[in-house]
Amino acid sequence: MKLLSVNVGHPRPNPWKGLSATGIDKRPVDGPVSVIAPGPKGTGEVGLVGDRVHDVKHHGGSDQAVYAYAREDLDRWETELGRPLADGGFGENLTTLGLDVNGALIGERWRIGPDVVLEVSCARIPCATFQGWLGRAGWIKRFTEAAVPGAYLRVIEPGAVRAGDPVRIVHRPDHDVTVALVFRAMTLEPDHLPRLLVADALPEEGRALARRRTTTT
Repeated sequence: MKLLSVNVGHPRPNPWKGLSATGIDKRPVDGPVSVIAPGPKGTGEVGLVGDRVHDVKHHGGSDQAVYAYAREDLDRWETELGRPLADGGFGENLTTLGLDVNGALIGERWRIGPDVVLEVSCARIPCATFQGWLGRAGWIKRFTEAAVPGAYLRVIEPGAVRAGDPVRIVHRPDHDVTVALVFRAMTLEPDHLPRLLVADALPEEGRALARRRTTTT
C-alpha cells in the first residue's frame, strides 16, 4: 500500500456553485508536502500546506483535512467515462494504490511515510462543483449509485508526505462502520443511519443525523 501521488489544488473559477473559485483542480506535486491539522471548518484551511477550499461552509477543517481516493477506483471510472483520469482528477489530495479506501473503518488510522498519521473520518458527498468539473450530466446521481466515494481524513500526527510513501494501517477500531456504509446511509439508504452511532470518530454532524434517525424509528 502506498501513495501514488500527493495533489494540491490550483484555484479556478467556480460557475457551478456561484463561487469566485474552487480548489477541485488538484495536480501532483514533486517532493514533500507538509501536512498539518487545519483547525475548525470555516476558514478554508485544509491539511496540505499550499492547498485550500473556497466553499468554506461545506468543506475544509479538521474533519475534512485530507481527501484520499484509490487509483483502482479511478481506473474503473476511466473505463465507464471513456476518458483518462489523472491522479488528483477527482479532487483528491492523496491518490493511493493497494489500499481499500472505501472499506476503511471510521476511526481507522494510517501511517504514511515515517511521520504522518491520518484518521479516517467520513465519506465524500458529491456536489455541483464535482459534477461541473467533470462536465458530465447526471454525474452526482451516478457517483452516488456507485458508492465508492473516497475518504476524508483528519490529521493526528503532522509531518510531510510525498509520492511513493508507504501506507500502513496502524489502528482499526472494533466496529463495522466503513466509509462506504457511511456514504450509503447518508445518501440512498438512510435506514442504515442508526448503525453509524458505534463509530465514535464520525464527525458530530454525521452523528447528529444518525441520532435524529434513531429517535424517529
